[in-house]
Amino acid sequence: MPRPTGHRPPPRPADPPGTPARRAALRLLDAVLRRGLAIEQALDTSTQGLAPSDRGLAHAIAAEVLRRLTDLDDLIDSATRNRLPDDAKARFVLRIALVQALRLGTPPHAAISTALALVDGGPRKLVHGVFGTLMRQNAVLTDPPALPGDVYARIAANWGARVADAACAAIAAPPPLDLTMHPAHDASWPNAPSLRPGHYRLPSDSTVLELPGFAEGHWWVQDIAASLPARLIGGGSGRALDLCAAPGGKTLQLAAAGWDVTAVDVSESRLARLHENLERTGLSATVVAADLLRWAPGFEADAVLLDAPCSATGIFRRHPDVLHRVRPRLIAEMAELQAQLLPRAARWVRPGGLLVYATCSLEPEEGEQQIERFLAQHPEFAIDPILPDELPEGLSAHPRGWLRTLPGMLAEQGGLDGFFMVRLMRVAA
Repeated sequence: MPRPTGHRPPPRPADPPGTPARRAALRLLDAVLRRGLAIEQALDTSTQGLAPSDRGLAHAIAAEVLRRLTDLDDLIDSATRNRLPDDAKARFVLRIALVQALRLGTPPHAAISTALALVDGGPRKLVHGVFGTLMRQNAVLTDPPALPGDVYARIAANWGARVADAACAAIAAPPPLDLTMHPAHDASWPNAPSLRPGHYRLPSDSTVLELPGFAEGHWWVQDIAASLPARLIGGGSGRALDLCAAPGGKTLQLAAAGWDVTAVDVSESRLARLHENLERTGLSATVVAADLLRWAPGFEADAVLLDAPCSATGIFRRHPDVLHRVRPRLIAEMAELQAQLLPRAARWVRPGGLLVYATCSLEPEEGEQQIERFLAQHPEFAIDPILPDELPEGLSAHPRGWLRTLPGMLAEQGGLDGFFMVRLMRVAA
């Protein structure tokens, strides 16, 4: 008598085309929202084995979810009887399906079919039901998007509601692509605006690797705000230190301006990109992998640029993950690290030399407050005020001589990242 084989469930249908990219987007969102990683930090692991086009799609989906997360969750909550936990897989999958249908132009049937492949059982029915309800209701995502409540409150407390509203507008779409030109190849780009000499602004959908001059090293990608700290040092032939240098845009600027540059960063993996950029552009610098709290150059430099580690809240347009993973504790930790690095970097400036301090942060603790405390403790340094002709039209230095860039500035030209920067001179030994 044959042995009973028992009941076997029918084989699961093959995943619809495009599912691997959505599954990678799910991994990216999990890395950011549940584990607190930066999206770029999680990208390689989360998209391993994908074709470049699928890798790009996964990144685009995850980034758009992060731009619209508050509004997406409001939609989901409006269509569920009991609120889903923030970390529920069904919520994550619904975010992915909805952002495709409502923002990325994916037909609803394709958005939901690839999303359902990411869940099983009861959550699968829930995802299908909520998505269908919202589609029948003609749900929309409003413009501008809403910031997370705590982020909006923090920006408004520091800079006012008008700047916080401008930050909402700034996350609505990816920002333009900014290029800094190699001085030996500074040919104009047709129809591309230039906010400063040697800088051009291209549409956000430009494909970097396909642009003319990339392989030849004629330019590198660098937001206009990120290009200003090295511009404050200007040209020279002496020794310059670029501290916390990776991925290397400022190193390239200093080397192109004639400086003998030593570039230091603690991350060997990030320094690999700096090496690649130096090779591509034909520029040279001494590159050192070291912890600045333990390393010393053995010489006094004519110019020191400290682009200090920070919360990175100023670059949320390009990295919307910071809106959701940066908390007051991280801001405080970064401010404490900056308070250690700044006086250490100051020791390496020769009398009469320059020290430029910069952070891509919107937090006063990492900018204005940091410098006021440093100057009170180091009378051998004084602010060398930033001059109007050193800045793009539409920006101006603070009366104290430093520069603070904020959401809403240069909005008609496409905006810029949030930065603080100040140029100091060592006026005594």
